[in-house]
Amino acid sequence: MKPYIGIVSKDADSAYGIVFPDAPGCFSAADDADRLFEMATEALEGWLETMIEAGLPVPETRDLSEIKADSAWSNDFRDAAMVIAVPAPVIGDDARAA
Repeated sequence: MKPYIGIVSKDADSAYGIVFPDAPGCFSAADDADRLFEMATEALEGWLETMIEAGLPVPETRDLSEIKADSAWSNDFRDAAMVIAVPAPVIGDDARAA
């Protein structure tokens, strides 16, 4: 599976926030950029475990170019502090196929 693309935002007096277009409802935050990757990984692991336990389908991840072309997300890139790719977590027997 391709990595999850995370769009990172940062306002002047706030933490870094990250959302994942291919993981609906999955988000995280960190006070500094050094912890952002760790927090993003934990958020994705928890989201994926929840999806699997609930028997919900896990959407396929897309390439960065596909997400940028998606009108629901294209504006988020304009104001992004950074964009990161987080490897897809491996949960249990990797039972993501739905």
